[in-house]
Amino acid sequence: MIRHVVLFTWSEDATDEQKARVAAELRELPGLIPQIRAYTFGGDLGVNQGNHEFAVVADFDTVDDYLVYRDHPRHLAVVTDHIRPILAARAAVQIEA
Repeated sequence: MIRHVVLFTWSEDATDEQKARVAAELRELPGLIPQIRAYTFGGDLGVNQGNHEFAVVADFDTVDDYLVYRDHPRHLAVVTDHIRPILAARAAVQIEA
């Protein structure tokens, strides 16, 4: 299994509405991309200082399934239209799980 983990920090001018829209758009992806085995995302709880503000964790059976997700037009649209406009920093990793 492949686990894809992405962390975001939003720009200072990102609005609550924009952040909520990111979550709403991400919520639709598992129903549109059958290669997604599990999908979890949400805002940081604020327990520790210095954390990123938002995380996405997605599981796939194979690297090829992850690549389908990565390159899927709807996923790319979410990234381009909703995430990048409010993004200050991003970190990502793909690991075997």
